Amino acid sequence: MKYILLSLGLLFIFSFAHSQVVEAPIGFEEYDPISTLKVEEHIPTRAKFPFIDVHNHQYRMPEQNLRELVSVMDTMNMQIMVNLSGRGWYQEWDEGTAHLKGALLNVMKNEPKRIAVFTNIQFKGFGQPDWTDKAVAQLAADVKMGAKGLKIYKSLGFSGIVDEKGQRVAVNDKRIDPVWAKCGELGIPVLIHTADVPSFWDPLDRYNERWLELKMHPGRNRIKDKVPFEQLIGEQHDIFRKHPKTTFINAHMGWYANNLRKLDSLMIEFPNTYVEIGAIIAELGRQPRAAKKFFDKYQDRVLFGKDSWVPAEYVTYFRVLETEDEYFPYHKKYHAFWRMYGLGLSDEVLKKLYYKNALRIIPGLDRSGFPD
Repeated sequence: MKYILLSLGLLFIFSFAHSQVVEAPIGFEEYDPISTLKVEEHIPTRAKFPFIDVHNHQYRMPEQNLRELVSVMDTMNMQIMVNLSGRGWYQEWDEGTAHLKGALLNVMKNEPKRIAVFTNIQFKGFGQPDWTDKAVAQLAADVKMGAKGLKIYKSLGFSGIVDEKGQRVAVNDKRIDPVWAKCGELGIPVLIHTADVPSFWDPLDRYNERWLELKMHPGRNRIKDKVPFEQLIGEQHDIFRKHPKTTFINAHMGWYANNLRKLDSLMIEFPNTYVEIGAIIAELGRQPRAAKKFFDKYQDRVLFGKDSWVPAEYVTYFRVLETEDEYFPYHKKYHAFWRMYGLGLSDEVLKKLYYKNALRIIPGLDRSGFPD
Protein backbone atom coordinates (compact mmCIF):
# COMPACT_ATOMS: atom_id res chain seq x y z
CA MET A 1 0.00 0.00 0.00
CA LYS A 2 2.88 2.32 0.89
CA TYR A 3 4.46 1.82 -2.53
CA ILE A 4 1.16 2.38 -4.30
CA LEU A 5 0.64 5.71 -2.52
CA LEU A 6 4.23 6.73 -3.25
CA SER A 7 3.80 5.92 -6.94
CA LEU A 8 0.53 7.85 -7.09
CA GLY A 9 2.22 10.82 -5.41
CA LEU A 10 5.11 10.82 -7.90
CA LEU A 11 2.66 10.55 -10.78
CA PHE A 12 0.73 13.53 -9.43
CA ILE A 13 3.90 15.61 -9.07
CA PHE A 14 5.05 14.71 -12.59
CA SER A 15 1.64 15.51 -14.06
CA PHE A 16 1.45 18.83 -12.18
CA ALA A 17 4.94 19.84 -13.27
CA HIS A 18 4.23 18.84 -16.86
CA SER A 19 1.00 20.82 -16.89
CA GLN A 20 2.83 23.84 -15.51
CA VAL A 21 5.37 23.71 -18.36
CA VAL A 22 2.70 23.41 -21.01
CA GLU A 23 0.59 26.20 -19.60
CA ALA A 24 3.45 28.62 -18.94
CA PRO A 25 2.81 31.99 -20.67
CA ILE A 26 4.62 32.63 -23.94
CA GLY A 27 6.60 35.84 -24.17
CA PHE A 28 6.21 38.29 -27.03
CA GLU A 29 9.69 37.43 -28.29
CA GLU A 30 8.79 33.75 -28.65
CA TYR A 31 5.28 34.16 -30.04
CA ASP A 32 5.51 33.54 -33.78
CA PRO A 33 2.30 31.88 -35.03
CA ILE A 34 2.04 30.16 -38.38
CA SER A 35 -0.84 31.67 -40.31
CA THR A 36 -3.65 29.31 -41.29
CA LEU A 37 -4.77 31.70 -44.05
CA LYS A 38 -4.74 30.09 -47.48
CA VAL A 39 -4.26 32.67 -50.23
CA GLU A 40 -2.33 32.96 -53.48
CA GLU A 41 1.40 33.56 -53.10
CA HIS A 42 3.87 35.04 -55.56
CA ILE A 43 7.55 35.12 -54.59
CA PRO A 44 9.44 37.24 -57.16
CA THR A 45 13.13 36.46 -56.73
CA ARG A 46 13.96 38.88 -59.56
CA ALA A 47 12.61 42.37 -60.11
CA LYS A 48 10.18 42.68 -63.00
CA PHE A 49 12.39 45.32 -64.61
CA PRO A 50 16.11 46.14 -64.29
CA PHE A 51 16.55 48.42 -61.31
CA ILE A 52 18.94 50.86 -59.71
CA ASP A 53 19.57 50.56 -55.99
CA VAL A 54 20.36 54.14 -54.97
CA HIS A 55 21.03 53.25 -51.33
CA ASN A 56 23.71 50.64 -50.84
CA HIS A 57 26.88 50.40 -48.79
CA GLN A 58 30.04 48.57 -49.80
CA TYR A 59 32.94 49.33 -47.48
CA ARG A 60 35.80 47.45 -49.20
CA MET A 61 35.33 48.72 -52.73
CA PRO A 62 38.98 49.66 -53.43
CA GLU A 63 40.02 45.99 -53.24
CA GLN A 64 36.63 44.28 -53.63
CA ASN A 65 36.00 41.70 -56.38
CA LEU A 66 33.38 43.67 -58.28
CA ARG A 67 32.68 40.91 -60.78
CA GLU A 68 31.53 38.68 -57.93
CA LEU A 69 29.36 41.51 -56.65
CA VAL A 70 27.81 42.08 -60.07
CA SER A 71 27.10 38.35 -60.45
CA VAL A 72 24.94 38.55 -57.33
CA MET A 73 23.28 41.71 -58.66
CA ASP A 74 22.44 39.81 -61.86
CA THR A 75 20.48 37.17 -59.93
CA MET A 76 17.95 39.80 -58.82
CA ASN A 77 18.00 41.97 -61.97
CA MET A 78 19.87 44.87 -60.31
CA GLN A 79 21.43 46.76 -63.20
CA ILE A 80 23.22 49.51 -61.25
CA MET A 81 24.28 49.72 -57.62
CA VAL A 82 25.02 53.09 -56.01
CA ASN A 83 27.63 52.71 -53.29
CA LEU A 84 27.07 55.61 -50.90
CA SER A 85 30.17 54.91 -48.79
CA GLY A 86 32.73 56.37 -51.17
CA ARG A 87 35.07 57.63 -48.47
CA GLY A 88 34.48 54.71 -46.13
CA TRP A 89 34.49 55.49 -42.43
CA TYR A 90 37.77 57.41 -42.44
CA GLN A 91 37.97 60.57 -40.36
CA GLU A 92 41.18 61.86 -41.91
CA TRP A 93 40.78 63.75 -45.18
CA ASP A 94 43.75 62.13 -46.94
CA GLU A 95 42.70 58.59 -45.97
CA GLY A 96 39.14 59.25 -47.14
CA THR A 97 40.39 60.60 -50.46
CA ALA A 98 42.64 57.58 -50.97
CA HIS A 99 39.73 55.23 -50.27
CA LEU A 100 37.46 57.04 -52.73
CA LYS A 101 40.15 57.11 -55.39
CA GLY A 102 40.75 53.38 -54.97
CA ALA A 103 37.03 52.63 -55.20
CA LEU A 104 36.58 54.70 -58.36
CA LEU A 105 39.63 53.15 -60.01
CA ASN A 106 38.33 49.65 -59.27
CA VAL A 107 34.94 50.55 -60.73
CA MET A 108 36.41 52.13 -63.88
CA LYS A 109 38.69 49.14 -64.51
CA ASN A 110 36.13 46.41 -63.89
CA GLU A 111 32.45 47.45 -63.77
CA PRO A 112 32.03 51.06 -64.97
CA LYS A 113 28.49 50.46 -66.28
CA ARG A 114 27.16 48.66 -63.22
CA ILE A 115 28.41 50.56 -60.16
CA ALA A 116 28.30 54.22 -59.21
CA VAL A 117 29.92 55.84 -56.18
CA PHE A 118 28.88 58.80 -54.03
CA THR A 119 31.34 60.78 -51.94
CA ASN A 120 30.96 61.93 -48.32
CA ILE A 121 31.84 64.95 -46.18
CA GLN A 122 34.79 64.77 -43.79
CA PHE A 123 33.73 66.60 -40.62
CA LYS A 124 37.06 66.44 -38.84
CA GLY A 125 38.19 69.99 -38.09
CA PHE A 126 34.69 71.40 -38.47
CA GLY A 127 34.62 74.99 -37.26
CA GLN A 128 38.20 75.75 -38.19
CA PRO A 129 38.48 78.86 -40.42
CA ASP A 130 39.32 76.84 -43.54
CA TRP A 131 36.88 73.94 -43.10
CA THR A 132 34.13 75.20 -45.40
CA ASP A 133 36.44 76.15 -48.26
CA LYS A 134 38.27 72.84 -47.91
CA ALA A 135 35.03 70.83 -47.94
CA VAL A 136 33.72 72.63 -51.05
CA ALA A 137 37.01 72.19 -52.88
CA GLN A 138 37.20 68.52 -51.93
CA LEU A 139 33.63 67.95 -53.12
CA ALA A 140 34.42 69.46 -56.51
CA ALA A 141 37.57 67.36 -56.78
CA ASP A 142 35.69 64.17 -55.87
CA VAL A 143 33.06 64.81 -58.56
CA LYS A 144 35.78 65.52 -61.11
CA MET A 145 37.36 62.21 -60.09
CA GLY A 146 34.08 60.38 -60.81
CA ALA A 147 31.77 60.63 -57.80
CA LYS A 148 28.10 60.87 -58.89
CA GLY A 149 26.62 62.48 -55.77
CA LEU A 150 26.99 63.25 -52.07
CA LYS A 151 25.80 61.05 -49.21
CA ILE A 152 25.22 62.54 -45.75
CA TYR A 153 25.21 60.06 -42.87
CA LYS A 154 22.76 60.35 -39.98
CA SER A 155 25.65 61.23 -37.64
CA LEU A 156 25.18 64.84 -38.77
CA GLY A 157 22.83 66.38 -36.23
CA PHE A 158 23.54 63.90 -33.46
CA SER A 159 26.04 64.63 -30.72
CA GLY A 160 28.79 62.62 -32.43
CA ILE A 161 29.77 65.47 -34.75
CA VAL A 162 30.92 68.61 -32.92
CA ASP A 163 32.60 71.87 -33.88
CA GLU A 164 35.80 73.42 -32.56
CA LYS A 165 33.98 74.40 -29.36
CA GLY A 166 32.64 70.91 -28.74
CA GLN A 167 29.09 71.91 -29.67
CA ARG A 168 26.73 69.71 -31.66
CA VAL A 169 26.74 70.53 -35.36
CA ALA A 170 23.16 71.04 -36.51
CA VAL A 171 22.04 69.63 -39.84
CA ASN A 172 21.35 73.19 -41.02
CA ASP A 173 24.56 74.73 -39.65
CA LYS A 174 25.24 77.72 -41.88
CA ARG A 175 28.89 76.69 -42.29
CA ILE A 176 27.69 73.76 -44.44
CA ASP A 177 25.49 75.92 -46.68
CA PRO A 178 28.21 76.38 -49.34
CA VAL A 179 28.44 72.57 -49.66
CA TRP A 180 24.72 72.22 -50.45
CA ALA A 181 24.96 75.12 -52.89
CA LYS A 182 27.98 73.55 -54.61
CA CYS A 183 26.04 70.32 -55.14
CA GLY A 184 23.37 72.33 -56.95
CA GLU A 185 26.01 74.05 -59.05
CA LEU A 186 27.65 70.73 -59.96
CA GLY A 187 24.29 69.14 -60.78
CA ILE A 188 24.68 66.22 -58.35
CA PRO A 189 22.07 65.00 -55.86
CA VAL A 190 22.48 64.88 -52.08
CA LEU A 191 21.19 61.67 -50.52
CA ILE A 192 20.68 62.66 -46.90
CA HIS A 193 19.80 60.53 -43.91
CA THR A 194 18.63 62.56 -40.91
CA ALA A 195 17.37 61.28 -37.53
CA ASP A 196 15.96 57.79 -37.07
CA VAL A 197 12.66 55.96 -36.62
CA PRO A 198 10.45 58.31 -34.54
CA SER A 199 9.55 55.48 -32.14
CA PHE A 200 13.19 55.36 -31.01
CA TRP A 201 12.46 58.56 -29.06
CA ASP A 202 9.34 57.15 -27.38
CA PRO A 203 9.33 55.56 -23.92
CA LEU A 204 10.34 51.91 -23.92
CA ASP A 205 7.03 50.54 -22.71
CA ARG A 206 4.23 48.29 -23.89
CA TYR A 207 2.85 51.04 -26.15
CA ASN A 208 6.03 51.41 -28.22
CA GLU A 209 5.65 49.76 -31.62
CA ARG A 210 9.42 49.21 -31.76
CA TRP A 211 9.70 47.70 -28.28
CA LEU A 212 11.22 44.41 -29.45
CA GLU A 213 13.76 46.13 -31.70
CA LEU A 214 14.84 48.46 -28.91
CA LYS A 215 15.10 45.56 -26.48
CA MET A 216 17.28 43.61 -28.91
CA HIS A 217 19.29 46.70 -29.95
CA PRO A 218 19.32 49.08 -26.96
CA GLY A 219 21.85 51.33 -28.70
CA ARG A 220 19.05 52.50 -31.00
CA ASN A 221 17.20 54.16 -28.11
CA ARG A 222 17.50 57.87 -28.88
CA ILE A 223 16.05 59.39 -25.70
CA LYS A 224 19.55 59.65 -24.25
CA ASP A 225 20.73 61.79 -27.19
CA LYS A 226 18.60 64.69 -25.93
CA VAL A 227 18.02 65.98 -29.48
CA PRO A 228 14.32 65.51 -30.30
CA PHE A 229 13.24 63.91 -33.55
CA GLU A 230 11.22 67.00 -34.46
CA GLN A 231 14.27 69.24 -34.04
CA LEU A 232 16.50 67.10 -36.26
CA ILE A 233 13.87 66.79 -38.98
CA GLY A 234 13.15 70.51 -38.76
CA GLU A 235 16.82 71.25 -39.35
CA GLN A 236 16.80 68.98 -42.39
CA HIS A 237 13.72 70.65 -43.82
CA ASP A 238 15.39 74.02 -43.34
CA ILE A 239 18.19 73.11 -45.76
CA PHE A 240 15.62 71.88 -48.31
CA ARG A 241 13.96 75.28 -48.01
CA LYS A 242 17.18 77.32 -48.22
CA HIS A 243 18.60 75.46 -51.24
CA PRO A 244 15.82 75.07 -53.82
CA LYS A 245 18.33 74.65 -56.66
CA THR A 246 19.87 71.56 -55.06
CA THR A 247 18.29 68.13 -55.51
CA PHE A 248 17.90 66.20 -52.26
CA ILE A 249 17.05 62.50 -51.97
CA ASN A 250 15.42 62.06 -48.59
CA ALA A 251 16.58 58.68 -47.28
CA HIS A 252 14.05 56.27 -45.77
CA MET A 253 11.19 58.46 -47.03
CA GLY A 254 12.24 61.03 -44.43
CA TRP A 255 10.95 58.66 -41.68
CA TYR A 256 7.38 59.56 -42.63
CA ALA A 257 6.42 56.34 -44.41
CA ASN A 258 4.08 55.72 -41.48
CA ASN A 259 2.48 59.15 -41.99
CA LEU A 260 1.95 59.58 -45.71
CA ARG A 261 -0.31 62.61 -45.27
CA LYS A 262 2.57 64.42 -43.60
CA LEU A 263 5.00 63.25 -46.26
CA ASP A 264 2.58 64.41 -48.96
CA SER A 265 2.61 67.91 -47.47
CA LEU A 266 6.43 67.91 -47.43
CA MET A 267 6.62 66.82 -51.07
CA ILE A 268 4.41 69.76 -51.94
CA GLU A 269 6.42 72.19 -49.82
CA PHE A 270 9.82 71.03 -51.11
CA PRO A 271 9.62 70.32 -54.87
CA ASN A 272 13.41 69.85 -54.98
CA THR A 273 13.17 66.64 -52.92
CA TYR A 274 12.86 62.97 -53.85
CA VAL A 275 12.38 60.03 -51.49
CA GLU A 276 13.81 56.52 -51.46
CA ILE A 277 12.35 53.45 -49.78
CA GLY A 278 15.33 51.87 -48.01
CA ALA A 279 14.47 50.05 -44.76
CA ILE A 280 10.83 51.21 -44.66
CA ILE A 281 9.16 48.67 -46.97
CA ALA A 282 7.32 47.19 -43.96
CA GLU A 283 5.60 50.53 -43.39
CA LEU A 284 4.36 50.58 -46.97
CA GLY A 285 3.27 46.96 -46.93
CA ARG A 286 0.85 47.42 -44.05
CA GLN A 287 -1.05 50.25 -45.80
CA PRO A 288 -1.17 49.07 -49.42
CA ARG A 289 -4.03 51.26 -50.61
CA ALA A 290 -2.67 54.49 -49.14
CA ALA A 291 0.87 53.64 -50.26
CA LYS A 292 -0.24 52.87 -53.81
CA LYS A 293 -2.02 56.24 -54.01
CA PHE A 294 1.15 57.95 -52.81
CA PHE A 295 3.31 56.17 -55.40
CA ASP A 296 0.84 56.98 -58.15
CA LYS A 297 0.79 60.66 -57.17
CA TYR A 298 4.56 61.01 -56.74
CA GLN A 299 5.66 58.46 -59.32
CA ASP A 300 8.23 60.92 -60.71
CA ARG A 301 9.90 61.46 -57.32
CA VAL A 302 10.33 58.04 -55.71
CA LEU A 303 13.48 55.91 -55.97
CA PHE A 304 14.34 52.32 -55.12
CA GLY A 305 16.77 51.85 -52.24
CA LYS A 306 17.48 48.98 -49.87
CA ASP A 307 20.30 50.14 -47.53
CA SER A 308 21.82 46.99 -45.98
CA TRP A 309 23.36 44.56 -48.47
CA VAL A 310 21.51 41.31 -47.72
CA PRO A 311 20.58 39.86 -51.13
CA ALA A 312 17.94 37.47 -49.77
CA GLU A 313 15.91 40.40 -48.39
CA TYR A 314 15.27 42.03 -51.77
CA VAL A 315 12.50 39.50 -52.39
CA THR A 316 10.39 41.26 -49.74
CA TYR A 317 10.72 44.54 -51.64
CA PHE A 318 9.77 43.00 -54.99
CA ARG A 319 6.79 41.24 -53.41
CA VAL A 320 5.43 44.38 -51.77
CA LEU A 321 5.92 46.54 -54.85
CA GLU A 322 4.94 44.17 -57.65
CA THR A 323 2.36 41.67 -56.35
CA GLU A 324 -1.06 41.87 -54.77
CA ASP A 325 -0.29 39.13 -52.25
CA GLU A 326 -2.03 39.29 -48.90
CA TYR A 327 -0.94 38.90 -45.30
CA PHE A 328 2.71 37.91 -45.59
CA PRO A 329 5.54 38.51 -43.12
CA TYR A 330 8.45 40.91 -43.18
CA HIS A 331 11.90 39.29 -43.08
CA LYS A 332 12.72 40.63 -39.59
CA LYS A 333 10.16 40.23 -36.85
CA TYR A 334 11.79 42.84 -34.62
CA HIS A 335 11.30 45.46 -37.35
CA ALA A 336 7.69 44.59 -38.05
CA PHE A 337 5.58 42.09 -36.12
CA TRP A 338 2.64 42.87 -38.43
CA ARG A 339 1.82 41.27 -41.79
CA MET A 340 2.07 43.04 -45.15
CA TYR A 341 0.17 43.29 -48.42
CA GLY A 342 1.33 43.88 -51.99
CA LEU A 343 0.80 47.28 -53.60
CA GLY A 344 0.54 45.90 -57.13
CA LEU A 345 2.12 48.96 -58.76
CA SER A 346 1.59 49.48 -62.48
CA ASP A 347 4.41 48.85 -64.94
CA GLU A 348 4.66 52.59 -65.59
CA VAL A 349 5.15 53.40 -61.92
CA LEU A 350 7.53 50.47 -61.38
CA LYS A 351 9.78 51.61 -64.24
CA LYS A 352 10.03 55.09 -62.77
CA LEU A 353 10.67 53.75 -59.27
CA TYR A 354 13.16 51.14 -60.43
CA TYR A 355 15.27 53.19 -62.84
CA LYS A 356 13.80 56.14 -64.76
CA ASN A 357 13.84 58.64 -61.89
CA ALA A 358 17.37 57.71 -60.85
CA LEU A 359 18.64 58.02 -64.41
CA ARG A 360 17.15 61.51 -64.57
CA ILE A 361 18.74 62.95 -61.42
CA ILE A 362 22.03 61.04 -61.00
CA PRO A 363 24.48 62.20 -63.69
CA GLY A 364 26.58 59.85 -65.76
CA LEU A 365 24.74 56.56 -65.19
CA ASP A 366 24.85 54.12 -68.08
CA ARG A 367 21.42 53.81 -69.72
CA SER A 368 22.11 50.90 -72.03
CA GLY A 369 20.83 48.21 -69.68
CA PHE A 370 17.32 49.60 -69.35
CA PRO A 371 14.20 49.43 -71.56
CA ASP A 372 12.50 52.60 -72.77
